[in-house]
Amino acid sequence: MSAALRFNSMHFMPYVHLPENHKEHKSLWVNFSNKHYDPDKGYDLYQRYLRELVLADQLGFDAIVVNEHHNTVYSMMATPNLLAATLIPQTKHAKICVWGTPPNFMYPNRLAEEYAMLDVLSKGRLEVAFPLGTGMEYWANPVNPATAREKFKESLKIIVQAWKEDGPTSFYGNFYTYRFLNPWPRPYQRPHPPCYIVGTGSPETIEIAAEFGFGYSAVFVTQQRAAELNENLRKRAHHFGHTIRPEQTPIMSFVYVAETQERAEQEYIGHLQRFFEDFTRTTPQFLAPPGYLSVDQLKMRAAMADKLHGTFDFKAISNAFFVAVGTPDNVANQIGDWTQRMKTNHVNCVTHVADMPHWKTVKNLTMIAEEVMPRLRSRAPAAHRMAAE
Repeated sequence: MSAALRFNSMHFMPYVHLPENHKEHKSLWVNFSNKHYDPDKGYDLYQRYLRELVLADQLGFDAIVVNEHHNTVYSMMATPNLLAATLIPQTKHAKICVWGTPPNFMYPNRLAEEYAMLDVLSKGRLEVAFPLGTGMEYWANPVNPATAREKFKESLKIIVQAWKEDGPTSFYGNFYTYRFLNPWPRPYQRPHPPCYIVGTGSPETIEIAAEFGFGYSAVFVTQQRAAELNENLRKRAHHFGHTIRPEQTPIMSFVYVAETQERAEQEYIGHLQRFFEDFTRTTPQFLAPPGYLSVDQLKMRAAMADKLHGTFDFKAISNAFFVAVGTPDNVANQIGDWTQRMKTNHVNCVTHVADMPHWKTVKNLTMIAEEVMPRLRSRAPAAHRMAAE
């Protein structure tokens, strides 16, 4: 395994043209009317965002990441596989990460087929993450949240079986029955593309990742919580006979780099504030539909919703979460510290947030690639040894 740190460029592809009165809406998810969507403006945004992701490949990022959300200005990627298919012929080296489609919202054999197609089209550059889906997604899709995790796990079993075993095979479960599970094509990578689960720390979801030996990406949790989750994953995976490697626990981080600390904060903080105050704005009701969470997790998520959508405090957020804003040296030092403490060599950089203009995104991508990545990769062997230990 290479000792080099790995850097992804992740994009949410938000719809940024919000109406002047959007603050009057308690949530910009689920019930915020699509009458506010202008297809002409959407077209322009898609073209711009795709250029930014292609630029990440040209600059030397190791991977580009797309993801799925529904009924929200937060993301225009309701079907990220379409965007992955669009990006494959426009990129040459970067892995294409679909992080990803909730299996509960598609027939699992269909999802296995689509991912296999992308893996073959990209000649083995695909990586896949399986999210359970936010609570908001369950208001947008006719899926029972009370049985979400049970159905999620069964779907993963079907997908892995479809990829690994020579067909036709059969599968008889509580939610799906397949007499002839025989998907064409099969993945380019054998036995299948690298897989992760994305989540916010529910113990039940960690247990699923551990059982399958998948990686796990903790999102929108504090640094301390992410360290606890990664350690729990390692322990539980060992129980199931798996060893979690450093690259299987990516850190999702918000990164912005500029010439000086003052300029970086001046150029970026306002956009991060709008991200948390506007683009993630939802209600505890939408965040946790009945049956989606255990009682303990429900209390934790409701408290986090209030914390995220209250008064914005950049210092508090940057201290608690993975937020690196500053000069190349400062950002490199922060990321280097994170990778050592988290025992990982995989950094998933959110390089655009909210209404950040194109020129800032290009500047950020370029400075990360040309100033931050070389600094960190020169330190990689020592950091990798510490992670392994």
